Amino acid sequence: DSDSVKSGCDRADISVNFDVTDMAAASGWLQQQQLENDDECLLRRVIQANGRSKAFINGFPVPANQLRQLGEMLVDLHGQHEHQSLQKASVQQQLLDASLPESPLLTQIDNLYRDWKNLVERRQQALDQSTEKQQRMDLLELYCHELHDLDLQAGELEALQNEYNRLSHAGQILELTASLVANLYENDELNIQALLSQCVQQLEQLNQFDTSLSESSELIKNALIQIQEASLELRAYHESIELDPARIDWLNERLSRAQSLARKHHIEPEQLVELAHRLDQELDQLRFTEQDINKLEKQLEQARADYLSAAHQLSALRQSVARTLSAQITEVMQTLGMQGGRFEIQVTSSDNTSDFSRSGINRVQFMVSANPGQPLKALNKVASGGELSRISLAIQVILSESSEIPTLIFDEVDSGIGGGIAEIVGRKLRQIAAHRQVFCVTHLPQVASQAHQHYQVNKTKTDDSTSTDVRVLDHQQRLEEIARMLGGMKITEQTRAHAREMIDSVA
Repeated sequence: DSDSVKSGCDRADISVNFDVTDMAAASGWLQQQQLENDDECLLRRVIQANGRSKAFINGFPVPANQLRQLGEMLVDLHGQHEHQSLQKASVQQQLLDASLPESPLLTQIDNLYRDWKNLVERRQQALDQSTEKQQRMDLLELYCHELHDLDLQAGELEALQNEYNRLSHAGQILELTASLVANLYENDELNIQALLSQCVQQLEQLNQFDTSLSESSELIKNALIQIQEASLELRAYHESIELDPARIDWLNERLSRAQSLARKHHIEPEQLVELAHRLDQELDQLRFTEQDINKLEKQLEQARADYLSAAHQLSALRQSVARTLSAQITEVMQTLGMQGGRFEIQVTSSDNTSDFSRSGINRVQFMVSANPGQPLKALNKVASGGELSRISLAIQVILSESSEIPTLIFDEVDSGIGGGIAEIVGRKLRQIAAHRQVFCVTHLPQVASQAHQHYQVNKTKTDDSTSTDVRVLDHQQRLEEIARMLGGMKITEQTRAHAREMIDSVA
């Protein structure tokens, strides 16, 4: 949002370039949207200080949601506060579903749930015989009778208004058109057509002496033809105008009825046709017969069976993936100072209609035992801040390993840990970086020393401004930076030796 724009500046301009050569999903999406540019993909976002923004893909302006769709195929962000959201049941299910193999089941279940829910509502409406329903039906019947009695057609109001305007000013129209026809043609003493004819004759005489006037002659001849045509049209229009008071009264009464009904329903007169259609539909839905209800019951039972069939398939898939993830995350926990700890993703299901949802019939819960011999408990009840941070990191490492997204960003996910565990975290991130691009924001030297590249971020403040500088460190600069992270502001040779040992020990 506009808060991203530095104070005193007009805009923020952010660009990032991706090589999508081996990214089938992103390349396919770009081709489908006709935004491809060989194997390169340039994303750009311009955010104005006034809150407006523009988005571009390969130079083409696009809506922000398209930029978001593509971005989700290219970058996966793991934040330092993610362990807090991990305690929410909805987030736990989302993380499990993100690890499922590609399948149409989630979309299919969403659609089946909508169908079932719609039938439930229609059935309830059909069974509802309350006084309120009857009163609504009586009111709808009155409204529909009034609208049907008016029987207004699409586009009719404009035509009626035009005809009313014409007939109500018929006297003035007749007077003006008669004057126009006289001036153009019928006035014996002086009319435009006679004057133009005289001009044509005079120009023909002049052409005998100077042929350069032939173009002027043609122009006046064309004007004479157009005046003649206009005279004929105006005469025909004049003769078509009739003084018909009865017709005016009928038009006035019909327009007044339409305006009165529109005021009654607090809409514009042009919306009456759509209103009549909508109220007819609502009344039809309220007039279900017993046969309609029986038909709905059968449709509802079939919809329930279809939904449950797909939901059980998804449930089995979730349980299978949950077992695999549970074992993998438990294994990582052993390396993060939680020897003997266990992690289990519990997936329970229910066929009760009260438990139906757009995402299926499952309840997903992350269960943890942080220490050996302790029973599994819900994640939000078992772990201290440090334990929760390490469990979150284990989950993120495993999920990122199974992800097909090519660029991963870890934003201080190692907060709350240190020592040997921090070194293990660094190794895990380096391990992931063997197959994907990894950006890691960290304050831990044990993590930073594991990186292939090292960028230093500095913030500089003056009395009236703040700026941020990012630079790539060479080997010597990196050594100094790791030493600074180890020893603070005062760096000794011993600290440098420790930093050198950390960097050289990386496999």
